[in-house]
Amino acid sequence: MTTSIAPTAGRAGTRPAPGPRRRPPRQTRLVFLLPAAVFLGALSIYPLITLLRMAFSKVTAATLNSGWEFSGLDNFVAGFESGDTGAAVSRTLVFVVVVTVLGMGLGLGGAIALRTSGRWSGALLALMVFVWALPPVVNGSVWKFLLADTGLVNTVLLGTGLRDTPVPFLYDQHWALMAVAFVNSFAVIPFNALVYRAALLTIEPEVFEAAELDGAGKAQQVRHIMVPSVRGTTLVLLILTLVYGLRSFDFIYVMTYGGPGTATNTLPFLGYLQAFVRYDYGLGAATSVVAVAGVLVLAVLYARSIRNEEKHG
Repeated sequence: MTTSIAPTAGRAGTRPAPGPRRRPPRQTRLVFLLPAAVFLGALSIYPLITLLRMAFSKVTAATLNSGWEFSGLDNFVAGFESGDTGAAVSRTLVFVVVVTVLGMGLGLGGAIALRTSGRWSGALLALMVFVWALPPVVNGSVWKFLLADTGLVNTVLLGTGLRDTPVPFLYDQHWALMAVAFVNSFAVIPFNALVYRAALLTIEPEVFEAAELDGAGKAQQVRHIMVPSVRGTTLVLLILTLVYGLRSFDFIYVMTYGGPGTATNTLPFLGYLQAFVRYDYGLGAATSVVAVAGVLVLAVLYARSIRNEEKHG
């Protein structure tokens, strides 16, 4: 006579199957989000609201600490009628295009060159991180000396006979904007290269081996394998680089201070001059609002691209 014993959940050495993980209640999540919301409101939202109020008001050094008289669109109209804001918009667009093209193109090229691991690629990656981590004031000061009339760049050009006179990189209205834009792009290239390299390292080595067996050269591998694989990363980096170029201020302040004349007066720097040099805070705020509007549009596009990446990732 045999007796069957049914298995029980409490038998030694066995554990009940875990149930579905329960999400914390909504009140708990709101409590954890509250500190971040407070800091965001105090350091971002409130200053933006104050900036908007100032842009639509007549605010000078005499009225800064008193009641602000509402002036409607007068500050915006005055900025465009004077020609300062319109010219600054044009310079900003040129500046952003140069920074974006060089930052994205050279960033991808550097990532492709440093895709393989080795002693030299590790040293170059460390150097790139060092360049990217340098404070803009230090980086801009170094480049200001390098591009001076007696700096390293002009010394090499004169010594090799490529030029008879020094190139006025920072003292000519045509050269200055391009020079500062190049320095800004040089500062963003390491970041883009590191992000691109991380994306390229996710490609399986077997893919390149199969491409080589099929007779694909390096250029074909770049075109048909690497570039399509980093398409999502390119979209995110493109928006970040556009924002970086649009809000650039430090390098212009250190290298040219908006000069010569107004050659490097982009929107952020023009707003600074109007508010803190000419003490027309309302006009400076209006110029800054134009720049902030562009940044906000790009920020929305960035958030949407991240959301799409998460859905399709």
